[in-house]
Amino acid sequence: MLPFKKILCPTDFSKPSGKAMKAAGELALHFSSELLVVHVVVPVPVVPGIPLSVNVAEYQQELEISSKKKLENWVRNNVSKKIRAGTRVVLGDPAEQIVKIAGEEETDLIVIATQGQTGFKRLAFGSVTEKVVRLSPEPVLTIRPASTPKQRPPAPKKKKR
Repeated sequence: MLPFKKILCPTDFSKPSGKAMKAAGELALHFSSELLVVHVVVPVPVVPGIPLSVNVAEYQQELEISSKKKLENWVRNNVSKKIRAGTRVVLGDPAEQIVKIAGEEETDLIVIATQGQTGFKRLAFGSVTEKVVRLSPEPVLTIRPASTPKQRPPAPKKKKR
């Protein structure tokens, strides 16, 4: 398993995924690994029988093109020049595509952010990170967003002797 030769880091361009990218970059520098940064474009939902004023295929293609440009800029601005970094934009279910690419690219590690969602948001939208952890045969390192002091459990009290 060690050293990591290739690390995959998916991004949705959020602050938490920037934190995961930083961690992946540090690991890549430490192990002289290649870093593959992936963005998954979610397909535009289409309901049969409802007329649309937009060509969905063209719109989807524009989303992919703009995502490629954004990803290249994201990597340029967030990854050290000392790291061999590649990018990939794909269309589909984010968790499934991340795991699929990790297998195709023979990565040794997936570094992914968590959003820390709980309650209704998590129930309604699910968790890409959770699904990646369940589906991936490769090790997955999850990076949590910064905790505020209120979110941290209290330190255990020291016993007096």
